[in-house]
Amino acid sequence: MNGVLRIGLIGMGRIGKLHGSNLQSLVKGAEIVCAADLYLDEDKERWAKSVGIARCSRDPEDIFEDPDIDAVFICSSTDTHADFIVRAAKAGKNIFCEKPIAVNVSDINRSLRAVEKAGVKLQVGFVRRFDKSHKAVHDAAASGKIGKVYVVKVCSRDPEAPPMSYVEKSGGIFMDMMIHDFDMVRYLSGSEVTEVYAAGGCLVDSHFADYGDVDTAIVTLRFENGALGVIDNCRQAPYGYDQRVEVHGEKGCVRDENQLEDEARLATASGTLGAKPTWFFLERYNDAFVEEERAFVKACLSDAPVPVGGKDGLKAVLIAKAARKSLETGRPVRLDDPDVTSD
Repeated sequence: MNGVLRIGLIGMGRIGKLHGSNLQSLVKGAEIVCAADLYLDEDKERWAKSVGIARCSRDPEDIFEDPDIDAVFICSSTDTHADFIVRAAKAGKNIFCEKPIAVNVSDINRSLRAVEKAGVKLQVGFVRRFDKSHKAVHDAAASGKIGKVYVVKVCSRDPEAPPMSYVEKSGGIFMDMMIHDFDMVRYLSGSEVTEVYAAGGCLVDSHFADYGDVDTAIVTLRFENGALGVIDNCRQAPYGYDQRVEVHGEKGCVRDENQLEDEARLATASGTLGAKPTWFFLERYNDAFVEEERAFVKACLSDAPVPVGGKDGLKAVLIAKAARKSLETGRPVRLDDPDVTSD
């Protein structure tokens, strides 16, 4: 590789452009040599040219067949992820794939088998692990500073609800939104989830129910190490992107707070005022995206393990499936339930 990872980018939507721009300008040792998108248009070609990507295609096969491409970034729609992983693995290319790998366990397992057989790397895009504040919480808990972990809490609320055209194809709040938090509680607790109980409702917009979904949900979790967990999600928080985590243990507690638009505080006789949280994930997590991309490039160039692998992707989907079944049945669901582990 001569110190440079030559990358093929698949998908030039919002997340693809984010990764593409970062890789081209902020990640040392990375070079995108081709970008493919099934819906390639003039705007996408113009963007690719603006960040220095010389070649564009409507056919991802142009990336898989190129012997000079070392790795692929899969940033296309979820329903394409599993097939693209398999095709990239068969072509001998290392893989970064946005979450989730797939919504079906069989498709995920098919992808993981292809990756293992080919001996390539697969990193899954759970970007929040790379946020410096969340990582500091993890590191404090993992170091033993707070002793035995009792409770893990994650709050994640979007500033505004997505359009119904998105909800229709999103896979639901557990698979689309809370899946990041399912990965986060595993990361923070240092343990695997054994059981979940979910409650939810359509409190923001009744139209979510038209797609069998909810817009507000709370999930409680049990872990193998005996700890308990709580996740709350809401599709609407008009004050901004609400992202907080906490780990409570026998010797103390470690938490982080929202990243604000600025850190100024105005104190007067009438009270103290501060800025709102940053608006959405592009503002809140862009530094984390860069660290995530750097970690993948470093793993490929140094032949080291990736920090978030395919099994992490599978575990998060299993928790999401269990949460969905719990919501539907109104009872706790174990992760080893046959309806969770199979399709």
